[in-house]
Amino acid sequence: MPVVTLPDGTQRTLSEGSTAADVARAIGPGLAKAALGARLDGRTVDLSAPIVQDCKLEIITDRDPAALNILRHSTAHVMAEALCKLFPETKLVYGPPVENGFYYDIDLPRKLTPDDFPAIEAEMARIVAEDRLFTRYEMPRDKAMQKLKAEGNPYKVDNAERAKGNVLSFYVNGAEPGRYWEDLCMGTHVPSTGRIGAYKLTHIAGAYWHGDATQQQLQRLYGTAFTNKKDLAAYLEQIEEAKKRDHRKIGQELNLFVIDPMVGSGMILWKPKGAAIRLLLENHLRGELIKNGYQPVFTPHIGGLELYRTSGHFPYYRDSQFPPLYETDRSRILNELWVAASARPDNAAISPTEQHWLDELKRVDRPAWEALLSDAGPAAQRFSSAAGGTAHNSRLIREMLSGQDGFLLKPMNCPHHARIYASEPRSYRDLPVRLAEFGTVYRYEQSGELSGMTRVRGFTQDDAHLYVTPEQLQPELQGCLTLVRFVLDCIGLTEYRARIGLHKEGDPKFIHNPEGWAQSERAICEAAEIAGLTATREEGEAAFYGPKIDFVVKDCIGREWQLGTVQADYNQAIRFGLEYIGPDNRPHRPITIHRAPFGSMERFVGILIEHFMGAFPFWLAPVQAVVVSVSEKSEAYALEAAGMLKNAGYRVEADVSAEKIGPKKHRVRQQKIPYALVVGEQEAAARSVNVNDREGQKSETIPLAALMELFERSNKPPRPPATVGER
Repeated sequence: MPVVTLPDGTQRTLSEGSTAADVARAIGPGLAKAALGARLDGRTVDLSAPIVQDCKLEIITDRDPAALNILRHSTAHVMAEALCKLFPETKLVYGPPVENGFYYDIDLPRKLTPDDFPAIEAEMARIVAEDRLFTRYEMPRDKAMQKLKAEGNPYKVDNAERAKGNVLSFYVNGAEPGRYWEDLCMGTHVPSTGRIGAYKLTHIAGAYWHGDATQQQLQRLYGTAFTNKKDLAAYLEQIEEAKKRDHRKIGQELNLFVIDPMVGSGMILWKPKGAAIRLLLENHLRGELIKNGYQPVFTPHIGGLELYRTSGHFPYYRDSQFPPLYETDRSRILNELWVAASARPDNAAISPTEQHWLDELKRVDRPAWEALLSDAGPAAQRFSSAAGGTAHNSRLIREMLSGQDGFLLKPMNCPHHARIYASEPRSYRDLPVRLAEFGTVYRYEQSGELSGMTRVRGFTQDDAHLYVTPEQLQPELQGCLTLVRFVLDCIGLTEYRARIGLHKEGDPKFIHNPEGWAQSERAICEAAEIAGLTATREEGEAAFYGPKIDFVVKDCIGREWQLGTVQADYNQAIRFGLEYIGPDNRPHRPITIHRAPFGSMERFVGILIEHFMGAFPFWLAPVQAVVVSVSEKSEAYALEAAGMLKNAGYRVEADVSAEKIGPKKHRVRQQKIPYALVVGEQEAAARSVNVNDREGQKSETIPLAALMELFERSNKPPRPPATVGER
């Protein structure tokens, strides 16, 4: 009989066929009533899932961060049933939970509008009120494919073909398959429709099948759901406030940035005022980097494909990278062959994809094809079609590519920094080596995922890589955490938590190095503990090369944003052959720390625009003051005062237009400039200014010298107190 271990360490022996729901009931009626799902050995499952072997069991209630995802996934199914009931011609495509809600992509000839929302929500309310069970059933793949093809929805057939495994699962919005609406789905779901506490349809957007603009255009219907109406109301209020703070709107109004369709979607053009904010942030951080022993470096925006094969970024990030730039058709085909050959399981023979690219190579470059497959040469130099040849074939193809390869817009800065480290001999006396760069990287995000400055295709990271000895790892991690906290505290983003991303054992997306993962994860968890960070641990959320601590920041209206990150990497040095000579005169591998306090400059500034609603603090404001003349009689003094302030290093403009003073001051406030400095004949005679703040609540006349003192005091970011780990 299976034995389950609960989070408090207690164990329970279960009878055959027991479920997580049975365990919850045995613990108590309160837990049984609150339970929404469960985790078996870290895997999220339905409460009705049978427990067939010994495992660790957690009951998920609405207090668990995973609860909303389960609830929203279930609500998406309820919405889908309502759509199919109201619009029978609906073809469902895909409906996942996402951050802050859920959506469903649908193919529907009729264009939905917000006017349809009340009817859809009313039908959803009927389904919720019936409190139907969510019922899972499974079918062998071949029978499930027959069923889906017979139903005639090509999108569901495609989803099934992409799914892994020999069994496919379906969920029914009711207790009886065949009687109630159902959908192809992996789960997890709440026990019944009645557990969906509160929901709201929010908006409609366009989408393309598989995110491909050449494919069928779809409608994407968004909604959100919560366990109770109070939380939903608070979220909807937050959304209304967020609309007022939308950085895309404010950024245009304040002339901070522009996205030009001729330049391309997801590409930010920083206008002078936006560039001023970015430079102030960069220079502020640069000062701290110099104090902390960092060395600035610069690297190109592009790199050879072999660089990224070595690092693992190619083909790992291939789906979100710009296409490689190939020197020849031969190099293009060999690269595709390398990707296919590297993906072949070691116990498998040649795949159809490999054979396709071999045939293409034969067509384009027969000598290269013969070099790979000719029987004339030794077996060690021939491509192997048999099982067990994965590593051998990968090596052969890479050797052929060494003469003619391709290039890639860099998705990360770290491979370039690794080559800088490798460019000269290193001793343990040289470490730590701290290389820092504001480096621009590129990701080909899908068009539907782009969002102003917060989700872009080209962005600049305040990146650094530290190469350290094992003894230096913990002190340097503490220094990096201190730097991230320093940056956030200076900006006024003082409410944050840490999220520790760990790898998932057996997941092929993570580099296989059990010992390295154990050491790096231990170091990262210890670092968070030493730094006194409130941290959650999330399995499967590590970078593919190492664990990380992400800083999740709460803005002034309660939204959370992931910003700074600190990562430990025992794999880069192995992949690039990085070494230093230790005190024993023998070579050793350094450990790499990746860190970025801002994350990306585009995202960080976009978040700041919304956090401050465009009203930046004085030291960060792109224009700090405007000297406003009352009439032409004070024009000369206005220009003189503005000139003095500019020469003192302040970002000041002058408005000596013929407009009346009221509209001039109003324009300054509209631009959210901290001060309007009004000067008339009296101020000119007394060499003073009338200081008006942007809130319109303060107005006082002070000497120009006193204004200089005020500006000097205000023109510095607040320096937070030293925190744990500061060098």
